[in-house]
Amino acid sequence: MQKPRGLDGILGKIGSNVKDNFEKVKNKIEEFPKYLDDRLRKIGDKISEYKPIIIGSAIAASPLYVKAPILTGLQIKNLYKGTRGKLLGYGLIVGGIAAVGLGIMFGLNAIHSLPSSNHVQYVGSSNGYEAFVPNGQTINYDGHTDPEGNLILNNGTTIHNVVWNGQYANTIIQNHNQIDTLNNQFVGQTDPVNNQQYIKLQDFYVIEGPAPVKQLIMDGQTYYVIDANNINPGDIAGFYTYQGWVNNFVEAMNTPGTYAAVLPGNSPVFQGTNTTGTIAYETHLYQHYIRGFSGGDVLVQPNETIIPYGINTNIPVSTYFSNFEAPPQVYNPSS
Repeated sequence: MQKPRGLDGILGKIGSNVKDNFEKVKNKIEEFPKYLDDRLRKIGDKISEYKPIIIGSAIAASPLYVKAPILTGLQIKNLYKGTRGKLLGYGLIVGGIAAVGLGIMFGLNAIHSLPSSNHVQYVGSSNGYEAFVPNGQTINYDGHTDPEGNLILNNGTTIHNVVWNGQYANTIIQNHNQIDTLNNQFVGQTDPVNNQQYIKLQDFYVIEGPAPVKQLIMDGQTYYVIDANNINPGDIAGFYTYQGWVNNFVEAMNTPGTYAAVLPGNSPVFQGTNTTGTIAYETHLYQHYIRGFSGGDVLVQPNETIIPYGINTNIPVSTYFSNFEAPPQVYNPSS
């Protein structure tokens, strides 16, 4: 008869050895306190509560060094119903679960959908827009300084701890520093047109199509690196708007029926005593202080909600984004 091979053979051998050794020592642990049964019963109830997780995740998705102790522990727990069987069975199960924890801590068992550092995966949609939003922090990566931030996907998902590596990295750092400087200078001052206080603007960089991303662990922290050199330069554009509306802007760009328009100088939008009016004028204000920035445009959504924004031509204007960077129509609010 052929001997079992693979995991079944290993588990069979482990189970036999454990059973033989257990029989030899079972009489030596009679002195364990009676309350141990009660304690183990409580542990057993808690483990039973998470049994689907243990079986479904720890066993099915774990490597051999995790599978063996968990499966053997379950086998012993079912074979020996008393205190000693529970003690040994649960001990092996907990040991296997601990191995899962160590695997997560040290990267032995991947828990992220994104790939390891030696593989690029494209995230997002080929028919949508994603946006990198710098947060003012930088990181030394691959011998140079890159901006950190978040990546907003076309479906609204936000990925944190993102690094922009490659083309335009220095431009993004400089643009963000200039926006930050102007925010420190003007936020809190009064808009002379609508008499409301200025609020923070945020620069962000839109990618048409999926973003090439790879996972990297540095100093125990997981980062997601955008490999910008693998993006067609014409598929990248820079924008700025109210800090709290960046997600709304990306959502609007991905909404069918949204279009861009320019505000005429006498537009009543500037006079609105609301955030929209303030941001519309503030984008005009900032363009006088940052070379390559231009303000006074709006995204018009199908429900007629508008989002004022400015463009950043320090990222070269591309034909694909021309309708956003140089809107062909003028916005006139409906009466």
